[in-house]
Amino acid sequence: MDLSNARKIVIIGAGQAGAQAAISLRQWGHDGAITMIGDETALPYQRPPLSKAFLKGDLPEDRLYFKPANWYQDNAIEMMMGGPATAIDRSARRVHLAHDAHVDYDALILATGSRPRSLPVPGADLGNVHELRTVADVDRLRPQLVTGRRIVIVGAGYIGLEAAAIARQMGLDVTVLEMAPRVLARVTSPLMSHFYESEHRARGVDVRTGARLEAILSEAGKVSHVRLAGGEELPADLVLVGIGIQPNQELAEEAGLPTRDGILVDRDARTCDPRIFACGDCARRPLVHYGRDGRLESVHNAIEQGKLAAAAIVGRKRPPEEAPWFWSDQYDLKLQIAGLSEGHDQLIVRGDPAERRFAAFYLKHRRIIAVDAVNAAPEFLASKRLIVSAAPVDAERLTDMSVSMKEIAAQPAA
Repeated sequence: MDLSNARKIVIIGAGQAGAQAAISLRQWGHDGAITMIGDETALPYQRPPLSKAFLKGDLPEDRLYFKPANWYQDNAIEMMMGGPATAIDRSARRVHLAHDAHVDYDALILATGSRPRSLPVPGADLGNVHELRTVADVDRLRPQLVTGRRIVIVGAGYIGLEAAAIARQMGLDVTVLEMAPRVLARVTSPLMSHFYESEHRARGVDVRTGARLEAILSEAGKVSHVRLAGGEELPADLVLVGIGIQPNQELAEEAGLPTRDGILVDRDARTCDPRIFACGDCARRPLVHYGRDGRLESVHNAIEQGKLAAAAIVGRKRPPEEAPWFWSDQYDLKLQIAGLSEGHDQLIVRGDPAERRFAAFYLKHRRIIAVDAVNAAPEFLASKRLIVSAAPVDAERLTDMSVSMKEIAAQPAA
């Protein structure tokens, strides 16, 4: 469907994907109405710093925001913040809001994001049990990060380990509990898991893998201990839960749009309804470099899909689809990830983990499908290009530090 004449565009969700869609629509010439609906009262802001520099207090809040308030005013974007959309009427092309309000649309972008998974144990609702998803979450958590206090972090994914690093640097006693047999088990190889677990242990973090939390105990209404399966109790002054997120797809489901751990979309971020798009954490998209679909939780994905939706609406050529990329800051280690390692048949290490600058390449049929680069930006940047080109590489050249990654990217193997 040609939507280039669409005059009224509504964006549900005011995070990275929704903000990018609005920005791109204006950049690419849409001069009709744009309305953005957001649950939070804050203007669209970056979430990754919440578990990094912003949590530590090294980044002021105004640096989180994508655009200042006057940008939205100057670009005639109506911001309806502080209340959710409640329903979508596809036949009437209308979004319903609280208090019987509604907004009509010619094109609709769902950028509803995701929410933290709830911890299904007794005591999870205590006041000093925290999540880390919004600025308000940080505002509640940061005052409790006091030197000498004991924090238990449930989950050893990126969020949990980033928060562990910050808490340790702020002088807290830190315990990390992970049900899986290793940290970062869902996203990386045993090599990288061992490296990061060792780094955290060396900094004094008590990392417990294969540990299942059974209950959070309290005294006088506040956390006092956590109890593990088997009965061991660990003292705690506060608990941070980071056990993953789930997509906010209910609004789409209720409107009859297909979902499968995310709202199903095509390469242009378009759902089965030609007037409705979905992008960001809430969307399940084709992964064109891997021959399958999937849901990506990353800044790259939110930006790229926001642009794809905007381009499709204004009738612009589809923007390039990059290899997925992610990053994590822990202590003085910058981990940059490109691609998706699932299905690799070879793992090649370039550099020395003991020197804390190295890269792990994941190959399939001699082609790089992913890289984990620790303090190794050239390896990350070159791999992004090699993943997209799908050019075969020479394993010996990859391990040879005398051959630059620029050379390898320019002249992959025959």
